[in-house]
Amino acid sequence: MIPVAEEAQISKLLSRYKNISATKKDVIDVISNYRSLTYNFQKFVFNDGSSKELFNLAGTIPVVYKQNTYYIPIIIWLMDTHPQNAPMCFVRPTPTMQIKVSMYVDHNGKIYLPYLHDWQPHTSDLLSLIQVMILTFGDHPPVFSLPKNKSAQPAFASPGGLGYPPYPTANPGGSGTFPPYPPAGNFGPYPPYPTGGNPFAGNASAGGYPPYMNFPQVPGYNSGYNSTTPSSTGTITEEHIKASLISAVEDKLRRRLQEKVNQYQAEIETLNRTKQELVEGSSKIDNVIARLNREEVELQKNINVLRDKEQELEKSLGALEKSDGIDPDEAVTTTAPLYRQLLNAYAEEAALEDAIYYLGEALRSGVIDLETFLKHVRQLSRKQFMLRAIMQKCRQKAGLAG
Repeated sequence: MIPVAEEAQISKLLSRYKNISATKKDVIDVISNYRSLTYNFQKFVFNDGSSKELFNLAGTIPVVYKQNTYYIPIIIWLMDTHPQNAPMCFVRPTPTMQIKVSMYVDHNGKIYLPYLHDWQPHTSDLLSLIQVMILTFGDHPPVFSLPKNKSAQPAFASPGGLGYPPYPTANPGGSGTFPPYPPAGNFGPYPPYPTGGNPFAGNASAGGYPPYMNFPQVPGYNSGYNSTTPSSTGTITEEHIKASLISAVEDKLRRRLQEKVNQYQAEIETLNRTKQELVEGSSKIDNVIARLNREEVELQKNINVLRDKEQELEKSLGALEKSDGIDPDEAVTTTAPLYRQLLNAYAEEAALEDAIYYLGEALRSGVIDLETFLKHVRQLSRKQFMLRAIMQKCRQKAGLAG
C-alpha cells in the first residue's frame, strides 16, 4: 500500500485523464510492486512536432540476465485515454550505455512488444506489461555498457546515482563479450593472444609471430605441414599460428556480420511497421475523402432542387399578382374522377350541415313551426347520411385514412 498523501497526489496529476479510476488503480499497482519507478506529469513531444502533458512512470526494472540481476532504465508514458489505448514505452540509456537495437527495441529506444501491439482495454494492465518486459529483456538485453578502453569494459553508471548494480555488457554491434581470438577450431584450446598494439613486433626470427611455444600434441595435427621442428616434439609452427589467427579472425568477422544483419533486420521490421501504419492511415484518409465527395454531390443536388422550387414559387407569385381574381371553382381541381366525387360529396355534406343549423335557428326564432322543422331535418339527414357513406367508400378506394 502507498501513503494516502501519495495517492491523493496521483489523483491530482490524473485529473485531466478520461478514465481516472482505472488509470489510478493501474499506476498504484505498479509503484506498489516496483518502488524504483517514480511518477511525474511532463510534456511529451510527438513525431509530428505536437506536444501534450502526459503522466509517466520512470525508473528501473530488475532483469535477470545470465543469472545476474541488472536494472534497466525505462519510461512509460500513459495516454490521456488510458487504458483504452496502449502506453508508449522507451528505454532511457545513461551516458555510459548504448541501446542494443533488436526486434523489441529500435534505435530511438522505443519498445515494441506483442503485449503492447495486442493491448486490450479491459484485460491488459501496466503491471503485466512490466513483467513481460522483464522476461523479454532477460533474453534480449536492450542496452549494453560502452567500453572505456580495449582491455576492459566498465559497468554502466547507475541512473541518478542510486547505486544500482551494473547493466549487461556487450560489444557495440552485438550481444555479449568474447575474447579477441576465440579457440582455433581443431587446433585445440589455445589461449588468446594479447590485444593491445603489435605483440609480435621485433621478433624477426619468427617473421613477426611469437617464438614457438610447447603445447600438448594433437593427433594428426602436423601431418599436413612442412614444419622445421619435428612433429614428435609437439611444438606449434609458424603455419599453425597463421591458421589459428585466420580461423579466429573469420569467427570474429562472422559474429560481427551476424550482429549487423540482426540489427538491420530489426530496423527493417521497424520501418515495415511504420509503413503499415502509414498505409492504414492513407486508406482511412481516402475513405473520408470519398465520403466527403459523395456528400458534396448530394448537397449540390439538394441545392439544385431548392433553386428549381424557388423559381416555381416566384413564377406562381408573379401570376397571382397579375391576375384580377380567383374563381373558387377553378382554384380547387382534382387529378382523378374519384377525387372529384369525394370533393363534391364533401362540399354537399358541408352545405347540408349548414342548412340543418339554420333550420334550428329558424325554429328557435319562431320563423317556422316544429312540424316543418322536423320534416325538412329528416329529409336533409337522410341525404347527409348517404353523402357520408359515399365519402367513406371513396376514401377506401383511394387508400386514404378513414
